[in-house]
Amino acid sequence: MSERGRPGGEADTVTRSRSQPKTRPPPLYKVLLHNDDYTTMEFVVHVLETVFSHPTSVAMKIMLAIHHRGVGVAGVFPYEIAETKATKVMDLAREAEYPLLCTVEPE
Repeated sequence: MSERGRPGGEADTVTRSRSQPKTRPPPLYKVLLHNDDYTTMEFVVHVLETVFSHPTSVAMKIMLAIHHRGVGVAGVFPYEIAETKATKVMDLAREAEYPLLCTVEPE
C-alpha cells in the first residue's frame, strides 16, 4: 500500500465521520374508551379533559363518537404513556364506581 506524501514528508490522512445509527420513533398505541350503559357522559368528558388534556369541545365530540360507535380513540401515545393513561382512567372509573373500560392497542 502506498501513501501519498505532502511536500514536507507528511502523509495524507483521510478521516471519515461515523454515521449515526438511525433511530426510529417508538411505535404508537391507541387508548380506547368503550361505551357501556352505566358510565355517564359527563364522567367520560371529565376523563377526556383531565387525563388526555382535550378541550371541552373535543372531549364532547370524542364522547359522542364513543356513545354512537361503541368505542372511541382517546389518544395515541408511545406504549408506556398509553398504558399509564389507561391505568389512570380505570382507577378513576373504579373510584367513581363506573364500569368504564379502557384498552390499549397498536395503531
